[in-house]
Amino acid sequence: MDFMKEYEKWLASPALSAEERAELEAIKDDPKEIESRFYGPLEFGTAGLRGTMYVGLHNMNIHVIRWATQGFADVIAAEGQEGKDRGVAICMDCRNHSMDFARAAAEVCAANGIHVRIFESLRPTPELSFAVREYHCQAGINVTASHNPKEYNGYKVYWEDGAQLPPHHADAIAKRLEELDIFNDIRTMPYDEAVEKGLIEVLGEETDEKFLSHVMGQVNDGETVAKVADSFKLVYTPFHGTGHKLIPEALRRLGIKHLICVPEQMVIDGNFPTVVSPNPENPEGFYLAVDIAKREGADFILGSDPDADRVGIMVRTKDGEFKVISGNQTGVLLLDYLIGAKQRTGKMPEKPVALKTIVTTEMARKVAEVNGLQCYDTFTGFKFLAEKKDKLENSGEGKVIFSYEESYGYMLGDYVRDKDAVTAALALTEMAAWYASQGKTLADALDALYEKYGYYAEKTCNLVMPGLDGLKDMANLMKSLRENPPAEISGVGVVQFKDYQDGSVTATATGEKSTMELSGSNVLRFEMADGTSVIVRPSGTEPKIKVYILTQGKDAADAAANVAKYSAWVDTLKK
Repeated sequence: MDFMKEYEKWLASPALSAEERAELEAIKDDPKEIESRFYGPLEFGTAGLRGTMYVGLHNMNIHVIRWATQGFADVIAAEGQEGKDRGVAICMDCRNHSMDFARAAAEVCAANGIHVRIFESLRPTPELSFAVREYHCQAGINVTASHNPKEYNGYKVYWEDGAQLPPHHADAIAKRLEELDIFNDIRTMPYDEAVEKGLIEVLGEETDEKFLSHVMGQVNDGETVAKVADSFKLVYTPFHGTGHKLIPEALRRLGIKHLICVPEQMVIDGNFPTVVSPNPENPEGFYLAVDIAKREGADFILGSDPDADRVGIMVRTKDGEFKVISGNQTGVLLLDYLIGAKQRTGKMPEKPVALKTIVTTEMARKVAEVNGLQCYDTFTGFKFLAEKKDKLENSGEGKVIFSYEESYGYMLGDYVRDKDAVTAALALTEMAAWYASQGKTLADALDALYEKYGYYAEKTCNLVMPGLDGLKDMANLMKSLRENPPAEISGVGVVQFKDYQDGSVTATATGEKSTMELSGSNVLRFEMADGTSVIVRPSGTEPKIKVYILTQGKDAADAAANVAKYSAWVDTLKK
């Protein structure tokens, strides 16, 4: 694509507002900036679109939203009149322009004769997944960039099962977008006109109540919560986002009497003024919550990201400080707790199953199998976890009680097919209360799990590669590791090299090849002689390569030493 030609096309388009045109005029003498915005469109994948909010083809703005929605509308329309009548559910998060983008998407769908159910205001991502399923919609659209920095926004698309789009539909949209002119091929209709014609329907508290009734159905042991309710305290923060309403409400309905919300972070604000990054994976964002927890004597802190699909926790340790519990550790704690709670209360189904992704700790498999559960791996992303859940349950092979990935995403119940911080917050709080009834914090509980199941340790290393050059660097690194896989890493022999692109498994010593069940994803895995797994994959949403170290040791110090040893190798990849 000729980026200068595309820049000039945008500059000349009557579709641009005066402010947008001024923004483009301001970069007319900066060819590098023009290239970064116009060298090509944002890539439409199974996660939809995500990018920084500027005027340009490679950015998130109202023109790109309309263009993407026209492509999606054409795919929905291909399902026939029934698909158009079933329509699309739309929601948005707290980010700047999210409501504008959501309404623009609604206007394009309506102009294409597709019925729209749009939420009156921001809602958690899992509620969008629920709404698609509850109202039997053909599809869903969620305007969100999840936990990305404030400069970003995104456009997630869902299909009728409530999961993010399967690859063949994403490919169909991407192909259609190549055929559409971003300004001339878009149908749109004024929002108010579409409402009057019955093409747009607004969702509100009635859908919240339906969703919450399912969430509360996930309570396993309300009696224990009631026993400790007078003394149990927790601090919650939504990081300025969509969890601000439904998570506190679910916890109150659980019976939590002492719920302390961080007041500064209960304010809805797409600039996220109190944090550098609104990501519960980053412990520094919890500083206000920690101050309150220490002052109020709480043992448990809960934080959801801006679109309330991820949730992170911190717990008090014996020295009175607060410790971050990683996504891997949180999932292991919750899986072990759910198994025990369901067994105690007679709620364990036949053929119980746990699901995790290929980059999630192997400790989860150990917990599942020791307790008689099957455990299956999928590719990273909840659309794959949802797909596996449906396949197992529809065939009668098993009933999934819990699905999770290491990046703070957890899925419970049958009413959503995506990460769900609302239900996870409920389950985590019930778990923390149950351990409190035993005189333990979650830090104590985690120590006990390591003693029972073994000392596992994990680390995710991020090789950030921003900009146009970064995309090339990412591709080159993956190509190099794929074509010349190392025979050893950090002085330890590589036993097997697994390439999830073609599903091949190569024995390093003999060169013998075999195949595995999973294939079709740009992920490389090195199985080490000491039992460690080193996994390399490009991020699907950010300009970085992620390297996952999954290891264990004879004790905590030994496991930590293994993590440090392999991290040193990752550092060499940056050079």
